[in-house]
Amino acid sequence: MQFADRTEAGQVLAELLIELRGDDVVVLALPRGGVPVAAPVARALGAPLDVILVRKVGVPTQPELAMAAVGEGGVFVPNRYVLQSLAVADSVVAAAAAREQEVIRLRAELLRRVRPPEPLAGRIALIVDDGLATGSTALAAVRVARAHGAARVIVAAPVAPRDGLEELRVEADDVVVAYAPQPFDAIGRFYADFTQVSDDEVVTILSSYGS
Repeated sequence: MQFADRTEAGQVLAELLIELRGDDVVVLALPRGGVPVAAPVARALGAPLDVILVRKVGVPTQPELAMAAVGEGGVFVPNRYVLQSLAVADSVVAAAAAREQEVIRLRAELLRRVRPPEPLAGRIALIVDDGLATGSTALAAVRVARAHGAARVIVAAPVAPRDGLEELRVEADDVVVAYAPQPFDAIGRFYADFTQVSDDEVVTILSSYGS
């Protein structure tokens, strides 16, 4: 299976999520590639479209291993198991988190030109990306959405591996995938057009969608 582009992928994904129409859902795209996928989903559900800005805070000696996640508004979500098992010093965690928060602040300055973030307290957070390879960024987004008060968190993507997202499936209330091949290759392989999405395109989509 191959999607023509991210817009078509979003249309396919929307069909799988249509039962959420009428619920208090906020569609949260992971920028940048998740935004053109999320826009058709939000339209189909009659739900607001927003982005969720998150960063993994990696262990200094193992950057791919997340010891925490940070999100917009100063949200900090520690991975207590990793922190305890590796005995990472508080000062090291704080410094690494501060660096990632600065990245988020700069991204927010750029992407929030359209409007402020949608409140999540008590609502369904539907996190959308253009694909899930390891699910690690989506997992960080799940934790941040919960920290913002989301009552339920769902992750959705057009393509993801059939196996290998166990932790994400444990922490999210649901994971919805349109196509789950095994073995799994690079996400771009499942798109005819996988052109990189620019920040300006993200702002344009958010602006044209409206509040």
